[in-house]
Amino acid sequence: MTDLLTHAYPWIKSLHIMAVISWMAGLFYLPRLFVYHVEQSEPGDSKDLVFQEMERKLLGVIMSPAMIATWVFGLCLVATPGIVDWGSVWPWTKAAAVLGMSWFHGWLGQRRRELTTSDRPVSGRQFRMMNEVPTVLMIVIVLSVVVRF
Repeated sequence: MTDLLTHAYPWIKSLHIMAVISWMAGLFYLPRLFVYHVEQSEPGDSKDLVFQEMERKLLGVIMSPAMIATWVFGLCLVATPGIVDWGSVWPWTKAAAVLGMSWFHGWLGQRRRELTTSDRPVSGRQFRMMNEVPTVLMIVIVLSVVVRF
């Protein structure tokens, strides 16, 4: 299995990067959709239903499969011998940031479920602020992997 991972490494890394890009695109876009949803529609009106459908498809068809693929290919990379030096700080900061991204993904899923009802506990301004979370986490991840501090 180890030899297979070593030979497949460039393919696994490529698939991991593509999955991350897809997941990140959704993590950036979904909170922005929520801003428009909250600010430009009322529960039950035609715009509300359009936003609900867009959000459902973005989360279920693109983001969740991309998150799963990111985790699967990422764990394959971690299992490849010689790739990760667990004595360094960088794999731990990356792991913490990836867990943070996964939490944020779940948080977005909960907000999407709330928006299917008349319950709107998060304002457009709050969604704008939360839209910065994936940016900060992405910075931590990229610096961790590239700089390897």
